Amino acid sequence: MSDELVFNNLALSLNKPLTIGIVAGEASGDALGGDFMAKMNALHPNVRWVGVGGDAMKKAGLTSLFDIKRLSVMGLVEVVKHLPDLLLATKEILDAFCRHNIDIFVGIDAPDFNLRISKSLKNQSLIKPVFCVQYVSPSIWAWRENRIFNIKAVTDLVLCLFPFELPVYQKHQHPAVCVGHPLLAKLSPDTRTDTEKFQTFLQKFSPNFPKLLHFTQNEQKICLMPGSRLSEIHTILPLLVETMVWLNDKGDFCYLLPVISQEHKDFIESFIQETAPALSAKICIIFNQKSQFDIDDCSSSANASAANYQNLSVSQEIMNISSLVILASGTATLEALLLHRPMIVVYKVNRFTYLLAKRLVKIPYVCLPNILSFNQTRKPIVPELLQHDANAENIGKHALNILKHPSTQIHEQKITTDLLRQNSHANPAKVVLTYFFE
Repeated sequence: MSDELVFNNLALSLNKPLTIGIVAGEASGDALGGDFMAKMNALHPNVRWVGVGGDAMKKAGLTSLFDIKRLSVMGLVEVVKHLPDLLLATKEILDAFCRHNIDIFVGIDAPDFNLRISKSLKNQSLIKPVFCVQYVSPSIWAWRENRIFNIKAVTDLVLCLFPFELPVYQKHQHPAVCVGHPLLAKLSPDTRTDTEKFQTFLQKFSPNFPKLLHFTQNEQKICLMPGSRLSEIHTILPLLVETMVWLNDKGDFCYLLPVISQEHKDFIESFIQETAPALSAKICIIFNQKSQFDIDDCSSSANASAANYQNLSVSQEIMNISSLVILASGTATLEALLLHRPMIVVYKVNRFTYLLAKRLVKIPYVCLPNILSFNQTRKPIVPELLQHDANAENIGKHALNILKHPSTQIHEQKITTDLLRQNSHANPAKVVLTYFFE
C-alpha cells in the first residue's frame, strides 16, 4: 500500500479516536516514548494514550497507570526478587488496555516485560485484534537469536534504533524498520570554546546551585553518572566515590553529578557525606525538574551562541562542559558519543547475573559506542571496566590517560558518529501508522 493511500485512510479516520497503549520502564524509555508520542500526535491529532511512562510521556498526553519506577528493575536476581509485583503490574496494565479497548500497543525497550504484554494481548479474546509494536529491538544480534521466533509470534512490527540490527529480522522475514535514535537529530558536538560553554552553564544553573560559582575554568570537570535506576546507583556510586578519593591528589578536579529525581539526589548527598565528606566541596549534585533549556534565560552573547543547544537536557549540558564522563552503561553513553565527550564506562551487576550473561552474549562489548564502532570499524573506542576490572585505581588511571590525550578518543568518536549519521532515519510514528493501516 502506498504512503498516499495509507494517509488518505488516516485522514478518513481522524474523527475516530485512535487508542494506543504504551509502556516504558525507565528514564531512557520515557524519553523515547515522549518523542514517539509527540510525533504521533502531530500526525494523528485524535489519539488517546494509556499505559506507563514518566514525565516526558505524561507531557505528551499519557495518563500513567502507576509510577514508572515500579518497572525499573535490573538484573536477573533483582527481577526474580520483584517478580510478584511485576506480575501484578502486568495484570493491571492488561486490564486497563482491555477497558480502553486499545488499537495499538507500543512496548518501549524492556523486552522481557513488554513482549509478555504483547503475548497476552495476542492470546486474549479481545473485541478486536491489537497491533503490537516493539520499539527498541531486543539484543538478539548479541545473544539468544532464537528469541526471534517469540518476537515474530507476539509482535507485528519492530522499530530498530540502529541499522546493524536489521539483518536478523530480514533473515527471519519479520517486519522491522530502522527509525534511528531521536538523539541523532538532537545532539551534535558543541563548537564553542570551553570558556563560553562554562559561562553559559553558570548563568543557567548557578542561581539554584551557588556552589558552581566556586568552580573555576582551570579545574578539570568530570561528569559522574552512576545510572538512572536507584539499584544501579547503590552499586556504582561507591565505586565512583572511591575513584574520586584516588584522584584527589593527582590533579585539580571538580565533579558534577546530574540526577533525575530528588530521591536520587538525597541518597547521593547522604552517601558522600557519610563516606567522603572531605570531597563534598568539590562535588555538585544537580537536579533540575525543568529538563529543557529555556532560551528566554539567555541574555549574554555566550548564551546566544548556545541557541543550537537549546534542547539539551540537564545531564547533556553537564556532559557538554565536562572534560571526561565516567558513567554506567546505558543510553547516556550514546549521548556522550554524539556530543564527542571522552568517557569511561563502568558497570557492576550481581555476580550470578554477570556469569550468566558472559556465557550467553556473543559480542565482546556492552556499551553502545563500542558496539556501534565494532560493527562499523571492528574496533572499540571507549574503555569498558566491568565487574572486577571496575575498581578505583583502574578507573583513575584510565581517567588520567584520557585527560592527557582527549583528542584520541574524540577522533574515534567522530568516525563512528559520521558513519552512523549517514543512514536515513524514518519517523517512527509514521512507520507505525503505515503498517497499522496496511
